[in-house]
Amino acid sequence: MAGKFGYLNETKFRARDINFRLIFYVILLSTIGVFVVHSATSNEVTQTIVSTTVKQIVGVGMGLAVMLILAFIDYRKLVKYSWVFLLVSIASLVYVRFFTRAIYGAHRWIYVPFFGTIQPSEFSKPALLLFLAFVLYKMKDRINKVYMLLLYFAVAAPVLVLVLMEPDLSTSIVLTLMIISLLYLADISYKWIVGVMIAMIPLVGLFFFAVYQEGQPILWKLFEEHQIARINAYFFPELYPANVYQQNNSVMAIGSGGLFGKGLNTSSLESVKNGQFLSEEQCDFIFAVVGEELGFIGAVVVIILILLIVFECFRMARKCQDVVGKVIAGGAGAAIGFQSFINIAVALLLIPNTGIPLPFVSAGMSSLLSSFILLGLSLSVGLRGRLKKRVFY
Repeated sequence: MAGKFGYLNETKFRARDINFRLIFYVILLSTIGVFVVHSATSNEVTQTIVSTTVKQIVGVGMGLAVMLILAFIDYRKLVKYSWVFLLVSIASLVYVRFFTRAIYGAHRWIYVPFFGTIQPSEFSKPALLLFLAFVLYKMKDRINKVYMLLLYFAVAAPVLVLVLMEPDLSTSIVLTLMIISLLYLADISYKWIVGVMIAMIPLVGLFFFAVYQEGQPILWKLFEEHQIARINAYFFPELYPANVYQQNNSVMAIGSGGLFGKGLNTSSLESVKNGQFLSEEQCDFIFAVVGEELGFIGAVVVIILILLIVFECFRMARKCQDVVGKVIAGGAGAAIGFQSFINIAVALLLIPNTGIPLPFVSAGMSSLLSSFILLGLSLSVGLRGRLKKRVFY
């Protein structure tokens, strides 16, 4: 026995319990990401010693190492100190919001000497996931009580509000969807699920009503000016052509790739990438580069690999014998799945433009490491999934 939050169980596991399928999928997807990022940044003029491609390779290497290290650490020990991770996450979000200068109108990055910039909001996902797993374990017998649900959302609110204040709407959306998904994984009553779905209908109606009102007095207080412009551009593209310009070019790039694509590092003058019709194509619009240069086949391969990664997370969650492990593995899969959907949907003009990286494919050290951390936690759950008896106290 140990402490107030511990467990009674042996922690022995076998090598065959390691989810090698998940490791294979993520290595393959990350390798594709390196090649696509290299192609997307082939014309970049960098003022730093290290190119984006080298950073991506280093990020993948570091991410794989962190993922494997976390896989061999018992996730229950990490949950025990999850409050520390959450406090560090909140402190970093407070610092980046109030004590750093804005870049492109947002307070999202902290400069670290010899490392570059890090984005605390990315690391808030695994930190919040671990702590909410602990909270859901504590409230598992009272999860359907109204006061417990209010407490649950109150615990998650500081991180969510701080990320939204940066502003980082896309990450706050992913966090919100993850927070809600955890309740489902913790076996909340279907009455709550159906009730929330019914309640969302008038809320969505009010949202669209507010969008259509001249001046949008409600939305202007909730969202930034550029966010409102992107929402309007999605519904009225002919009135806001500048705000839907990149998404139109993204769709054109994906369509021009045909079945097999134009090939990586294409020098074709007809390439949307080479014509500088996209900005941040190595990050937010990386899927456009995938579609243009690897074609329909390459885009489908990327989507299938993401789906397989998410599926493996859910499969490990289903096999886990305790609430904590189920929430961690399933929550990690949900976070990666939702983030991937948003990135690809933006590139295909299915939803309004909101910048967010495609996990394991887009350039960005913080996004890479955060995604690998989530998978490391899932692997830790899967590695101990065969254990029949899991008693927390």
